[in-house]
Amino acid sequence: MLNLYPYALNKNVMSSTLKIVDSLENRVSKMLHRLEVLEQKNQQLHQELANSKEETQRLHQVISQWEEKYNTLKIANSMLGSDNNKKEAKLKINTLIRQIDHCIAQLAE
Repeated sequence: MLNLYPYALNKNVMSSTLKIVDSLENRVSKMLHRLEVLEQKNQQLHQELANSKEETQRLHQVISQWEEKYNTLKIANSMLGSDNNKKEAKLKINTLIRQIDHCIAQLAE
C-alpha cells in the first residue's frame, strides 16, 4: 500500500504557506504605496509651511512700515495743533533738542 498522506499534508502546508506569503506580499505592497503617498503629502505640507512663513514675514514687514507711518502721522498732527498727541510730540522735540545740544557740545570741545 502506497502512503500518500505525507505528500498530501506537505502539499497543504505548501499551499497554506504560499497563501501567507502572497498575503504578506500584498500587505507590504499596500504599505509601500501608503508610504509613498504620505511622503508626497509631507513634502507638500513642508512647501506650504515654507510659503506660509514667507508670507508671515512679509506681512510683519508691512505692519512695521504702517506702524512707522502711523507714528509719524501722529507726530505731524500734533505739531499742526492737534491736541491728541501734543505730549508725545513735545517729548520727541525735547529729545531731538537734547541730541542737537549734545552734538554742539562735542563740536565745541
